[in-house]
Amino acid sequence: MMQSERFPEYQVPGRQVHDFNPYESNGGSVIAIGGPGFAVIAADTRLSTGYSIHTRSQKKLFKLTENTVLASTGCWCDVLALYSLIKARIQMYRDQHEKVMSTNAIAQLMSNLMYNRRFFPYYVSNVIAGLDEEGNGVVYSYDPIGHCEKKTYNAGGSSGALLQPVLDNQVGYKNQQNVSKDPIDMERAKSIIKDTFISAAERDIYTGDGILLHVITEKGIEAEEVPLRKD
Repeated sequence: MMQSERFPEYQVPGRQVHDFNPYESNGGSVIAIGGPGFAVIAADTRLSTGYSIHTRSQKKLFKLTENTVLASTGCWCDVLALYSLIKARIQMYRDQHEKVMSTNAIAQLMSNLMYNRRFFPYYVSNVIAGLDEEGNGVVYSYDPIGHCEKKTYNAGGSSGALLQPVLDNQVGYKNQQNVSKDPIDMERAKSIIKDTFISAAERDIYTGDGILLHVITEKGIEAEEVPLRKD
């Protein structure tokens, strides 16, 4: 018994070891692209655990205001908990100040909420897209403890490592020479998002079934659904 206590990696017969793991990865991927006068954000609709698919039509985009949308994947119970919390805080702000919270303020609020849980973090991959004060599209990405980065495009989720290089090349013009590096337009952004999701669905079992896409402009938010492979 004394030897087993000195070397805890050895299990004594009869002793039971219980592991505590409250997290569950339910897969999913998100993409957001911002441009002059618009922002496009999309997520797939598959919700799964391992090789089991719970549903093929789960919406992972959450409308926060008329010009701000949250895309969230990961542990689905954490996604719902975080969305409920930030939605309540946005409503409290509206009741107290009688105005709608801006996209920049929502991005900072999300960072604060996640940082408050840094010792037991939300197991989620978040991207916020919307319009800034000048009417241009902005994208905010986060790490699990709330660090926020403002970008013009970002990908996350289970296939984020597959999607981000494509966006770097097609939107950020990385490793391209003798090309016009002007900001892309809205139709080009939608086309890139659809193509990258089709590519990810061929390589990631947690991404597939369909794409829910929101286009954010000064006129409001337009939703579009695109089918993906279902196997």
